[in-house]
Amino acid sequence: MLDAIVWFFTNIAMSFYNFSYAITHPGQWLSWVPYINQSLPTAEHKEALMRFIYYGASVELFFVAITAFLVLLAIGLWRNEFMWGCVRVLEGFANVVGRIAAWAGLIMVLQQIVIIFMQRIFARAEISMGFGMSFSKDISWWAEELKLYNALVVALCVTYTFVQGGHVRVDLVYSAVSYRTKKTIDMVGSLLFMMPVAALTWLYGWFFLWRHLVVPNPSASDALDKLMLKSRALRWNIETIGFSPNGFNAYFLFKILLCMFTALVFLQAIAFFMRSYLERKEGPESEGKYLDKDLLGDEDAELVANIH
Repeated sequence: MLDAIVWFFTNIAMSFYNFSYAITHPGQWLSWVPYINQSLPTAEHKEALMRFIYYGASVELFFVAITAFLVLLAIGLWRNEFMWGCVRVLEGFANVVGRIAAWAGLIMVLQQIVIIFMQRIFARAEISMGFGMSFSKDISWWAEELKLYNALVVALCVTYTFVQGGHVRVDLVYSAVSYRTKKTIDMVGSLLFMMPVAALTWLYGWFFLWRHLVVPNPSASDALDKLMLKSRALRWNIETIGFSPNGFNAYFLFKILLCMFTALVFLQAIAFFMRSYLERKEGPESEGKYLDKDLLGDEDAELVANIH
């Protein structure tokens, strides 16, 4: 038990050094960026990419994130106005991302209409789009690409929907307890459920992504030394295989969206914990303070949203 406590606080202390070192030495983990989808020219670029892959789901990154949360929380406990500012920034970010990504639903519907017209009425096998430079793909490619729009809505609108109170609750005791107990449940839930699940999903999603972008395949169980050895043969191998011969062939985008989803959930867990703490401390009159909720313009729709 003592070893675990020492290990935890040692990593907390080292997180300040690790973050500072990463910021002041970007070339050691970002020098590969100009060569995305190109051959990595030197061993240094290959090692930098492998470091980026390793540290992207490492213990070091986890403790940097936890330490940042603890620092923000400590300042917020001292100055509640600062904590409210963090809540507004994080919820505002979720709202902006969600409101933009929500347009993918309209694009999906319009594209489906175009596919039906081109396939059933004009009997065309391909659809071309673009201005000056044409982008032509088989209709089956455009039809399978519709799944990407659906994934955009699911992955990028999840925290926006959470902020707006749009997720359906399964309530066994929540509605029957006092206001302060509700906020305590929200705080505990964000710490014990939202954050750990998001971190665990990121761990597997991160390596799942890179296993479809490079070879040799990196693994979550590989130590940094082993990944450095693998970097000697490192090369890009971006997944371009569709489910049909002419189908959509950029399924690696779904893996990127998985990582973005988990990052958004983790950030929203921080915002939800802070909001729950502040509303618990300040009382029922502060509930919904600074909350940027959309107005549906329909009384029945507003009633249904409040019930959810």
